[in-house]
Amino acid sequence: MPTTEPGRPGPPTEGRGRRRTARPTPGPPADTTEDVRARRPALALLPIGSFEQHGAHLPLTTDTLIACAVAEEIAARHEALLLPPLTLSCSHEHADWPGTVSLSARTLHAVVTDVAASLWRSGLTALVLVNGHGGNYVLRNVVQESSAADGIRMALFPGPADWAAARDRAGLATPAHADMHAGETETSILLHVRPDVVRDGYAGADHRADERPHLLTLGMAGYTPSGVIGTPSLASAEKGAALLAGLAEAFDGYREACGVPDA
Repeated sequence: MPTTEPGRPGPPTEGRGRRRTARPTPGPPADTTEDVRARRPALALLPIGSFEQHGAHLPLTTDTLIACAVAEEIAARHEALLLPPLTLSCSHEHADWPGTVSLSARTLHAVVTDVAASLWRSGLTALVLVNGHGGNYVLRNVVQESSAADGIRMALFPGPADWAAARDRAGLATPAHADMHAGETETSILLHVRPDVVRDGYAGADHRADERPHLLTLGMAGYTPSGVIGTPSLASAEKGAALLAGLAEAFDGYREACGVPDA
């Protein structure tokens, strides 16, 4: 897979009822309004990332790049409108590091709700939030509220079980709880999709802080001097490819829950 910056999936090819495409091209989605009119997708994918520290070896855009990579893998398998990412979100626990930018939970809630309403008016019936940042707790509430309202059906992906299955498939060595931030998982995915943004030094950046009882109160600075919690030294591009493939396969259940038939 090339860059994880959001790109428009290529033209469909043959394949047992599922939409198969070429790899996305770099840059934001290039659909015209007539492209969308002709395809008439029922499902939209909204990557949601962040702009926050990821230690000295990964960029501030890490969560956005990963969310886009996951969304592109899904869009290569299913008919969907791939939206440009939300690149700022709730990163307050990283405020002690330069470069981190946050939105309030209220603002993120409002933006996502407005996007959903706009898509509904355009004729789409389902929106999946492809979340790349664990601190976006409010997204669960957005989806929860949508289930009790008339309008577009929403889902939040990936869930903990999806990550667990993908991690098992990829053979990650670090336990999930220990691999919290800029560790084996995130570094592996970027080694696969954007090796150009992974800085030297990740092999010596390991930091374990398995007990984090007051993370919400103290923020990340209460548990790590570097911003890393995990073992990036164990990362590999091969693990990153397996992680993305596992997550894309897990998406079928979400599509069905949203009432979207397979193309």
